Amino acid sequence: MSRIYHVVTAADWAKADKQSTYEAASLHTEGFIHASERSQVGGVLSRYYANVPDLLLLHIDTDRLTSELRYEVSTNHELFPHIYGPINRDAVVEIEKLTDTGQDH
Repeated sequence: MSRIYHVVTAADWAKADKQSTYEAASLHTEGFIHASERSQVGGVLSRYYANVPDLLLLHIDTDRLTSELRYEVSTNHELFPHIYGPINRDAVVEIEKLTDTGQDH
């Protein structure tokens, strides 16, 4: 099993509670959902989520993901996984609560 990771606020994840899929706002504005490799999560948290409370880290099994997954170069010249479609909830194999400082528990 290969995993990728997606940072989401607890409130946004809760909004999708009764749905079979989750769609981040970026799917509608950029055409894909941002994800990361485990080694990239810390940088994503510090760049985009500093001082954002109540964050969750979705652990996504890439073998279960039904939307297209592409690795693409980001603005900082790193390859990041991008999900071109909604995340089916059964691909989320773990939900990790992150502390308010953006560091793992």
